[in-house]
Amino acid sequence: MNPISNKFSSIEQVTNQYLSQNNVENTGKTSAVSFEEVLKKQQDKVKFSKHAMQRMESRNINLSDEQSTRLENGVKEADSKGINESLVLVDSLAFIVNVPNKTVITAMDQTETQTNIFTNIDGAVIM
Repeated sequence: MNPISNKFSSIEQVTNQYLSQNNVENTGKTSAVSFEEVLKKQQDKVKFSKHAMQRMESRNINLSDEQSTRLENGVKEADSKGINESLVLVDSLAFIVNVPNKTVITAMDQTETQTNIFTNIDGAVIM
């Protein structure tokens, strides 16, 4: 039998050397959250399109954590009602959202909504 790297002659020796309990560090930290739960949480988050990000930056729109949560809740409510393209109003901010993709298409504040006309939506949620 040919020794592996002149140290080990079998896979069992490699296994014993590198995978034994004595050589594995136990950090004592285990996660009670499954991969499925993490994935589901990420999929539920609202995303912002490149266009929406540019609009928010040019219009100096910054969302607080509380406003972000309300936006996500508004998208969930729109989804539960079967809305595809929704206007979601959060405080003085307006967001046009593609609900099935959970993606904000554009964003504006009250100064840009002077005409109060929104097209190509099939529902609105006021948070």
